[in-house]
Amino acid sequence: ELKMNDSRGRSSSSSGRGGRSGRSGRGGGRGGGGGRGGKETTLELQQWMDSKVHVKCIGGRELQGTLRGYDDLVNLVLDDSVEFLRDPTDYETITNETRTLGLIVVRGTQVSLVCPGMEEISNPFEQAGNDDTEGDS
Repeated sequence: ELKMNDSRGRSSSSSGRGGRSGRSGRGGGRGGGGGRGGKETTLELQQWMDSKVHVKCIGGRELQGTLRGYDDLVNLVLDDSVEFLRDPTDYETITNETRTLGLIVVRGTQVSLVCPGMEEISNPFEQAGNDDTEGDS
C-alpha cells in the first residue's frame, strides 16, 4: 500500500493490486500475522511527509528530496530530489556537488537510512579556546 499526499496535502492510499483491497489470503510473509489485531510498522515516515529528507542507499549513494510517499517496503517517492556526487579520485568521499534528479522512486531494498532534514547544528563539545588542554598536576 503506497501512502501519498496530493497537491492539497490530503492523504490517499493505493493498494497497487489492480483495484483489489486487502491481502491475497495466502498467509505467510514476515510474522505471518499471528492473530494480532493491527499491523505494526517500525518506520514512522508519515510525520516527515512533505518535508526534506536525506536518504543513504546501499552502495553509498546519497539523495535528498521532499518525501511525497512511501510504502511498507520502504519504497520512497522523493520530489525535487538531488544526488550528492562522489569524488572521482576517492569513491568513498561524497562531495558538495549535486545532480538534479527531480521526481524519483527509491527502491526500499536499496534504502539504508532515512534522515529528516539535514540542518547543520553547532558542536556542543567544541570550545573556542580549547581550554581543556591543560594537564592535571
